[in-house]
Amino acid sequence: MTLATLALLVLGLALLTAGAEALVRGASRLALAAGLSPLVIGLTVVAYGTSTPELVVSTMASLRAQPDIAVANVVGSNVFNVLFILGACAVILPLAISRQVWRREVPIMIGASLLLLAFAADGRVGRGESLVLLAGIVGYTVVSIRASRRESAAAQAEAAHGERLDRPARRGLGTSVLLVLGGLGALVLGARWLVDSAVAIARAAGLSEVVIGLTIVAAGTSLPEVATSIVATIRGERDIAVGNVVGSNVYNVLAILGVAGLVAPGGLVVHRSLVALDIPFMTAVAVACLPLFFTARTLARWEGGLFLGYYAAYTAYLVLAATEHDALPAFSRVMWLFVAPITIVTIAVVTVRAIRIERRTTSAARG
Repeated sequence: MTLATLALLVLGLALLTAGAEALVRGASRLALAAGLSPLVIGLTVVAYGTSTPELVVSTMASLRAQPDIAVANVVGSNVFNVLFILGACAVILPLAISRQVWRREVPIMIGASLLLLAFAADGRVGRGESLVLLAGIVGYTVVSIRASRRESAAAQAEAAHGERLDRPARRGLGTSVLLVLGGLGALVLGARWLVDSAVAIARAAGLSEVVIGLTIVAAGTSLPEVATSIVATIRGERDIAVGNVVGSNVYNVLAILGVAGLVAPGGLVVHRSLVALDIPFMTAVAVACLPLFFTARTLARWEGGLFLGYYAAYTAYLVLAATEHDALPAFSRVMWLFVAPITIVTIAVVTVRAIRIERRTTSAARG
């Protein structure tokens, strides 16, 4: 591994971040001009825009016959999005969760994860299955936009005059289009540099492309989501912060793997370690969002800390397993025998309490 390879990696990440920022800014202005709400902008325009690095990286890796990076990038990004990004945002400021997110968007995210788990069980996502995934993202987008259009005129007017994303004047639409096109160009070039350097690093360090895809590439391509969600949280646009993560995860599975599976000759090969561990873990993380989002309709600081802790543990496991470290068996026993059961019991207790409070509140309202 040379200094030139490291420089290429850093430049690739920088281009991805700058390109995504330009793309999101331009696309968000165009969406607001069309009258979409902040939550739907987060779930679709911002989420899809910040996920464009994952799309370009996974598609390019698939075309170059590197399916391990293509799939691991998506799986690792989804884990990173929930555990690291939502965890960090909740630690900064507890995240209020809207009813639409925990009643509709999170179940859709869980459904997409389960669909991938089913399709990848035989070690391959075929072209027919890829078409099913793409049909899913088209349907999801149409439903989200229609739901936004059904909002009241007052709600849309309030959204259009929000602090973070202002409705652009007609004379500014040309600038927005240029931002979108320039962002896409930077993303394509940055993704190419990132994939090339990541593969070189993996080979030089003796690590598998799966591990590199799950860690370096996944975290790198998720940098736009990190910046967008944290800034949105600080500015009080928590609908955009949460919607960005949930929408990105749905888009990653349905759109990105759908495209990657179509362009890969003979379909997308899925490494057995991804089927055995990482895709089930991604699905479990998605499922864990449902009770945590439901409790008090807020992701509290302690829950954000829990997410961050689990991401650190997951990354530590990947590194220990890749290097065949002697500490791996003891680490695994501690996680399975102590940490995981305590977490499950805690979430169960908090959820039961939330359900009881909900029932009492409903009964009092009816009485």
